[in-house]
Amino acid sequence: MAFVKFHQPCPLCDSSDAASINADGSAYCFSCYKRIPDYANPEENVQDFKTYKNNSMNDNEGSFSALTDRSISLDTAKKFGVKSTSSPDGTIISHSYPYYIANEMVGAKIRNCKTKDFSWRGSPKGTMLFGQQLAQTGGKFITLTEGECDAMAAYEMMGSKWPVVSVKNGAGGSVKDVKENLEFLESFDQIVICFDNDKVGKEAAQKVARLFRPGKSKIVQLPDEFKDPNDMLKNNRGAGFMAAWWAAKTYTPAGVLDITDMKEEFFKNDEKESIPYPWEGLNEKLFGMRQGELVTWTGGSGLGKSSVTRELEHWLLKTTKHNVGILALEENWKRTVYGLLSIEANKRLYIKQIRDELPAGELSRYFDKLHDKENAHRLIVHSHLGVQDVEELFSKLRYMIIGLDCKWVVIDHLGMMTSAMGEGDERRAIDNIMTRLRSLVEETGVGMMLVSHLRRVDGNKGHENGVEVSLSHLRGSNGIGQISDCVIALERNQQSDDPIEASTTRMRILKSRYTGEVGLAGHLLYDKDTGRLNEIFVEEKEEVEL
Repeated sequence: MAFVKFHQPCPLCDSSDAASINADGSAYCFSCYKRIPDYANPEENVQDFKTYKNNSMNDNEGSFSALTDRSISLDTAKKFGVKSTSSPDGTIISHSYPYYIANEMVGAKIRNCKTKDFSWRGSPKGTMLFGQQLAQTGGKFITLTEGECDAMAAYEMMGSKWPVVSVKNGAGGSVKDVKENLEFLESFDQIVICFDNDKVGKEAAQKVARLFRPGKSKIVQLPDEFKDPNDMLKNNRGAGFMAAWWAAKTYTPAGVLDITDMKEEFFKNDEKESIPYPWEGLNEKLFGMRQGELVTWTGGSGLGKSSVTRELEHWLLKTTKHNVGILALEENWKRTVYGLLSIEANKRLYIKQIRDELPAGELSRYFDKLHDKENAHRLIVHSHLGVQDVEELFSKLRYMIIGLDCKWVVIDHLGMMTSAMGEGDERRAIDNIMTRLRSLVEETGVGMMLVSHLRRVDGNKGHENGVEVSLSHLRGSNGIGQISDCVIALERNQQSDDPIEASTTRMRILKSRYTGEVGLAGHLLYDKDTGRLNEIFVEEKEEVEL
């Protein structure tokens, strides 16, 4: 029987996570060492392990014999002091694993081979690791396993050359067991960890490896078809076990790589393709946009941030086969769709009076052209104006990306998300949201475009007067610029008396992690007849900071 739930609270002691639950509803606590036959109703049937009043035992129950149910020889069983009981027909009934303090046997862990339950004679408290009494302190190698039979199996397959010990309480209690015997294990040059070949065992091996000084621990990766060392012994795969044992890699914390070992991974062609922007000025500095990047678009109020992202949404729908998700938190979903149809038609169809001038059926034809046939089901739009709960919004984002396969998402805007946090500290709320967005990009590889506002600047002129934007103008937190892969600002003097200047937006790159290039990246002229942003080329002198 195997545990199906781990790190559960124990109803018998103060531990919040030491109990593990079996498939039949029974449980065992690795803190108070008690078995709970019915975890759901512990008060009715709790059974304490048998213990002696003193902390010593004179003998271990059973007799020495080969553990035929585990393919472990008589010599190995004798070496570890493991006895067994058998039925008249020779079937093994139980194993008895001795546990020591120094050289004195003080307890035995009894395994019922039929039910696979455990009980104790004597007391497990303060005992050493299983098999530790056989090993002298210090040496080149020691192997650490998840169970007693695995320790004996590994010892046998290694030809009895090096000491092998096991934790007392399986994967769930492994960290506690190792901490109690850390000085002994640290006395060896190398600690080779060989836990079970399942998710729980692998996670426990990582946690145990962290306890040792850097470079001392190695983790064995068993062949996929075997669940533990004893399984390999039973299948006569001693040579395969030794190959895996010698191939064990030194544990390093996640995210720390020895590049010499990473050559094959390094040359895998897993880079995302660059999708060109619709404007050449951006392409010259950024070499397009890529999935797996978080790009923040910023600018003053009313300076065209939504118009620019709408052009990009339409561009992705027309030039790629990728699904696109839009979370426009300040507008109704129909307004979002009208905005995209306007770009498709080169007419401002979001204005009712202009729509009314269209011939019958023409609006439907534009809709079908953008959202039917090969483009069907590619545009996913958030349908609720505003956001009441940021957790709900992140749930929708994940669904768009993972459930509906959106390769690109546009969020307009960060300020609306921040207000839904209910956090009094705006900077902290922004940092929290930006970190979560960054994690989502890293996890899923989505290409994310985020709209963010600017704070008001000191002086007589504001951003509506065309003030040059810098990263310090981002509203609320430096985390926006730090976490984003790219930050692009929009500048426009909308108060200019010159109608061309008042309709021309400058695109300024404030940060580009991919290319490192910053500075002015082009001009977009708004066409009032079509509602489109068209790139124009303007001679403009400017210093660029690198």
